[in-house]
Amino acid sequence: MDNSSNDTDKAREAFLFQHLVVMFQTLALQQMGKLTSPITGKVERDLHQAKITVDMLGMLQNRTEGNLDENEKKILDTVMMELQMNYIDETARAENEEEDDGTADDEKENRVEEDPEAGEEKEEPTGDA
Repeated sequence: MDNSSNDTDKAREAFLFQHLVVMFQTLALQQMGKLTSPITGKVERDLHQAKITVDMLGMLQNRTEGNLDENEKKILDTVMMELQMNYIDETARAENEEEDDGTADDEKENRVEEDPEAGEEKEEPTGDA
């Protein structure tokens, strides 16, 4: 195998790794209620699922330790720090909202809110397929 083919493979793998990290980052931010769901057009908060997603990235970080180049490590470390801080922020917000209106834990954790930036209101699916 020649050097150009090997370099191309490494560049592709670096791109795919970065894409994977960003994919998990986007999913976690949606689950935290920081981004609008592209499926429903609403802000949905499910902190339990967000924690699982962040934990999955943390596992990836642990399992790849020592095997990432400097740029890949920096991206993963930065994303992990951002997600952990956002998770702490959203957990505190959920606790404050719970105290304010006395809503049960299950209802708060899976709250769905309209996204004011989404523009038009979308109809809820009726369940008819």
